[in-house]
Amino acid sequence: MSQRQILQVFEQYQKARTQFVQTVADLAARPQNTETLQNAGVMSLLRPLLLDAVPTIQQTAALALGRLANYNDDLAEAVVKGDILPQLVYSLAEQNRFYKKAAAFVLRAVAKHSPELAQAVVDCGALDALVISLEEFDPGVKEAAAWAISYIARHNAQLSQAVVDAGVVPLLVLCIQEPEIALKRVAASALSDIAKHSPELAQTVVDTGAIAHLAQMILNPDAKLKRQVFSALSQIAKHSVDVAEMVVEAEIFPAALVCLKDPDEYVRKNVATLIREITKHNPELSQIIVNVGGVAAVIDYLGDSKGNVRLPGIMMLGYVATHSENLAMAVIVSKGVPQLAICLEEEQEDHIKAATAWAFGQIGRHTPEHAKAVAVANVFPKLLNLYLDTESSEDLQVKAKKALKSILQKCTYLPALEPLLYEAPSNILKHVICQFSKVLPHDSKARRLFVTSGGLKKVQEIKAEPGSAIQEYINAINNCYPEEIVRFLHIYMNNNQYNINIFLNQSAFIML
Repeated sequence: MSQRQILQVFEQYQKARTQFVQTVADLAARPQNTETLQNAGVMSLLRPLLLDAVPTIQQTAALALGRLANYNDDLAEAVVKGDILPQLVYSLAEQNRFYKKAAAFVLRAVAKHSPELAQAVVDCGALDALVISLEEFDPGVKEAAAWAISYIARHNAQLSQAVVDAGVVPLLVLCIQEPEIALKRVAASALSDIAKHSPELAQTVVDTGAIAHLAQMILNPDAKLKRQVFSALSQIAKHSVDVAEMVVEAEIFPAALVCLKDPDEYVRKNVATLIREITKHNPELSQIIVNVGGVAAVIDYLGDSKGNVRLPGIMMLGYVATHSENLAMAVIVSKGVPQLAICLEEEQEDHIKAATAWAFGQIGRHTPEHAKAVAVANVFPKLLNLYLDTESSEDLQVKAKKALKSILQKCTYLPALEPLLYEAPSNILKHVICQFSKVLPHDSKARRLFVTSGGLKKVQEIKAEPGSAIQEYINAINNCYPEEIVRFLHIYMNNNQYNINIFLNQSAFIML
């Protein structure tokens, strides 16, 4: 054979490898093909191609593996068991930028499925190689490396600590300062995934100066970047008063409130989450948010939103109200109670209703004035129905009951209490009767109305154990009235002839 014929054999072999790996990569892009490819032994065929002499074959083989591993944990597990990861890690430090991006994609695709698979990526030495990639000049390589790091760190504190120990955080902070928007997004996401697990990890992110750089991007026109920026700030702020104060001191308010009206729903939700994480810590931080108009902005946000997007805003109002009477009154004055009532009426998910019930409890538990603000919004019947509804989740029932009791114990607004005399079970009724026993002795007009509305008659119908707390409250109510009135009620109740018009002519009632 001539030299040309011999070389032609190698050329044909290279073309066949190229065609094979390209076809597999294309097939791997469609989920319906993955099972067939796996059953055909594609992993063992792709593995040697990672070390192929032709760079494009190497890159395409890595791309195909990444696409396969991305679909489910079984295929990702197959990559791990096939000893493919060490090859990828080795090549990350040696190959060109195209291969590095493809290799980082495979590491990310494996790591995303579970902590165990992410740990396998760490165990093969991937973090050191990814750190080197973060120092590359090419922004695409940095982005691919940051993405892989993010998927490793998001699982748990142990993996995040491994990422921190590898020296990743300062490099990620440098990445968010790069001009490329895509790189900024992924780097901010990775910082968020690191910071979320513990105060110590969040402090590591803070110590590198991340807050100031993140704060500069809150009004960036790119919605996906703003999502990640607000997520990172909220994951930092949630851990302690100190770091929350540092976020506030970065002067993100009131500018961040503008983003509560952003067209992107995830931006809005992440801003509300950030405000929630700040206000939950103490009254001082809540007061700062109130002073910059944060409560009114969140209430408007609730009116513009639906579903789970509302949840952080609902919780934020509850956190603000829980700290003090004045802060709870700020929620009331800003028309927070009617908006929460709308949320309770409209939302279908039990966990959102439970959060709303909890927020009502935090607002109404302070003073009679606070309780009245909740009562006039006709919230009591709704909370009672949620508590009694057998379809409600256990958490919703508990929160509705607790909120109802805490507000009732402060409520002196009798028109809202009276309907509960007819509907509430004994454990709630006790608190209702208690409030009447406190108010009626000091309010003659209320005593008359209580008779004309049939409330006093209803109290006589309650069967209470002698010596019980509810019996004591009933006795206190009866003692507010002349004996003739109470006796008259018992006579007519026993004869089933209660007629309010006859009763109104009784001299004892006229003398009330």
